[in-house]
Amino acid sequence: MKKPAFEFNTADFEPVKQIALSFEGAEESISHEGTPSVKVRGKLMCRLHESGEFIPIRVNFELQDRYLASHPEIFHLPDHFKGYPYLCMWVHRYNKEFLHEILEWSWKELATKKQVKEYELKRSSQKHSE
Repeated sequence: MKKPAFEFNTADFEPVKQIALSFEGAEESISHEGTPSVKVRGKLMCRLHESGEFIPIRVNFELQDRYLASHPEIFHLPDHFKGYPYLCMWVHRYNKEFLHEILEWSWKELATKKQVKEYELKRSSQKHSE
């Protein structure tokens, strides 16, 4: 049997996947080199990089710049991701609350306007009921 070109631990993606799949329309998928991923409307939201070292997360360029500047210990941007709307997060250097924030931004970029509006209304009503 041929040994895979890359070795990665899919368990490293599990917390990311669970949060990403909590957003409406997010779907589990398989991406480049058989890595686990989550897509929204057929577009990549996030995936485990085949090296197993980081997770590319789709964000706009403004957020990419902001998070690279404010959290260089958590995020980086390899050369082959420059010019693309992704932020690469080291696998073991984040907390779940922060991860949820980044994935929410990513989802909002990919979801329909209707989905985002419904999500915001639901969040607003939850905050008012607390």
